[in-house]
Amino acid sequence: MRLAVLAAAIVLSAAGGALAQGGDGPSRTFSARDLFGLQQAGDPQVRPDGGAIAYVRAANDIMTDRARRSIWLADSNTGAQTPLVVDDNTNLAPRWSPDGSRLAYVSAGPNGAQIYVRWIASGRSARVANLEQAPNDIAWSPDGKTLAFTMLTLDEGRSLAPPIKRPEGAKWAEPLKVIDKITYRADGEGFLKPGYRHLFIVSADGGQPRQITFGKFDDAGPIEFTRDGKAVLFATNRADNWERDPQESEIYAVDIATGGLTRLTNRVGPDAGATVSPDGSRIAYVGYDDARRRGYENVRLYVMDRDGKNVRALTADLDRSVSAPQWGPDGKSLYVSYDDQGVVQLARISLDGKRQVLFSGLGGGGLDRPYTGGQFSVGKGGLVAFTDANPERPSDLAIWRGGKTQRLTDLNADLLAGKQMARVEALPVVSSYDKKPIGAWIAYPPGFDPSKKYPLILEIHGGPFSAYGPSFATDIQLYAAAGYIVVYSNPRGSTSYGEAFANEIDRNYPSHDYDDLMSVVDAAIAKGVIDDKRLYVTGGSGGGALTAWIVGKTDRFRAAATQKPVINWTSQVLTTDAYTFMASYWFGKMPWEDPQGYWARSPLSLVGNVKTPTLVVVGENDDRTPPSEADQYFAALQLRGVPTALVRVPGASHGGIAARPSQSASKAGAILAWFERHR
Repeated sequence: MRLAVLAAAIVLSAAGGALAQGGDGPSRTFSARDLFGLQQAGDPQVRPDGGAIAYVRAANDIMTDRARRSIWLADSNTGAQTPLVVDDNTNLAPRWSPDGSRLAYVSAGPNGAQIYVRWIASGRSARVANLEQAPNDIAWSPDGKTLAFTMLTLDEGRSLAPPIKRPEGAKWAEPLKVIDKITYRADGEGFLKPGYRHLFIVSADGGQPRQITFGKFDDAGPIEFTRDGKAVLFATNRADNWERDPQESEIYAVDIATGGLTRLTNRVGPDAGATVSPDGSRIAYVGYDDARRRGYENVRLYVMDRDGKNVRALTADLDRSVSAPQWGPDGKSLYVSYDDQGVVQLARISLDGKRQVLFSGLGGGGLDRPYTGGQFSVGKGGLVAFTDANPERPSDLAIWRGGKTQRLTDLNADLLAGKQMARVEALPVVSSYDKKPIGAWIAYPPGFDPSKKYPLILEIHGGPFSAYGPSFATDIQLYAAAGYIVVYSNPRGSTSYGEAFANEIDRNYPSHDYDDLMSVVDAAIAKGVIDDKRLYVTGGSGGGALTAWIVGKTDRFRAAATQKPVINWTSQVLTTDAYTFMASYWFGKMPWEDPQGYWARSPLSLVGNVKTPTLVVVGENDDRTPPSEADQYFAALQLRGVPTALVRVPGASHGGIAARPSQSASKAGAILAWFERHR
């Protein structure tokens, strides 16, 4: 362990030097210090009359090293911005009342998260209840008198043995932690509070919340009232073995007056996201048939009658996953978003299944890597507010109306003014394995000179069932600003190219995704601007696993940085927070049933081949690919005498390894310093 700490200290020291170059003063290129000034728009909500949009503005705070979230209002006609809820708390999840006169939201501060309502005319806010746990999934009743939400109800359960009586004044150790729930921890949260998530309602004018669902089950959102206001729709799995079946859920309606439950869907597979048509006669939702238990299935859009009958799939012919269905104001169509070849599109789908793509380019979410994402909201007259994507800046608020898009904000104009950003363009790639086209992008350093040769970084996404696209990413910009050409891609297994393409790695990961990635590198080299003696590779999560797999298969890279990797599938499956999912869906057998199958897909099985200097990076609080995976690889590389170092990011989870600007900058800096060391 001393060696690991010492190695990490050396790397971070070198990174500090690299970051200081343009990181502590003005720079004409994107620098580490710029991470603290970034802002982005999220969660747009169109006011029912379509005249304004409430949205969440996230701005990094250099003094607290965290993003601070506030709620702003944008006029949909003029773009004029008005701060609505801006204080020292984190304010998020704005939701309009049906008449648009009030806005419910969640405000999280030192004393926890609470639901507030803001009266727009007076500019005053009031807390509606004193909640013991954080609320989620806020929904208004049609008459605007009631709010529904989900919240954890604590259930300590029974201890194995009665506690020993402690003498007065005695200083004893903390009591034992007894865990018997199957899902007992989650990445980003750590050990979960014991209990179950249920639905509550409370007066929108304030009052005592009333619980309306019960039992030893978790009830999930998004939730929505029926149009008569008598019931609330939600998703849950109420089977006896529900904790062992993470992909299963059905849509239920709970009667507010009696607590009676009505099950509206019934099949093998997850059904969720119920939303009610304007006239109340139909319910739209998303889900898929899960009888095959494959690694990936397309999420489809369905419509059923209010009583659960006459179910129809509206996107059965669309070989893509849809998300976030919202009814059009006239009730004759629905709006959904879906990824298509790494680009997020918004489409309107009529009740007969006809599909019209309205526009492309939704984006936003994480800042460090260019994952697909984005959010949208539909208002009167078909106005759509959305977060847009651009490789050169984080997401802003934009609208679509009358066939045209318009950006309403430019949140990073001052920060990025005068800076040369990396230019990103599509890179045509054909896999050497089977000639399939592979989606890829190439980012050029600022001031790119086509007469010169540049070092190359291959950046690999995680998931593995996810996708990169032409979106802003701080890692890409920092690597490019340091003088590297960066390539990133969607090898087989990536989403947004259809079920068959994604399931090329079903029970077969890693495999020929390796060939795809090597083809991406070859395509970049073929452009004639790459120094093929200075190739580097990095990636996180599934991309970390592929990075370790790559250096076990080839010596063509000068150095590598595997971030939050999977190294040994047996230990990974039995220590991850997602263990009930990974074994069943990614392998089909338990580790003790197929030890050789698990080992054959483990990068650790190839460590005897590794000669490439490899940096290992992991968050200390990672519950998805636990630090023990990184520790194994670091130890194996040390035993083999391969140059390595272990970087542990204090307090960081799997999903939050780049959440704090200083750590995001230091992580990128450490990787760049490692690559520079091995030029």
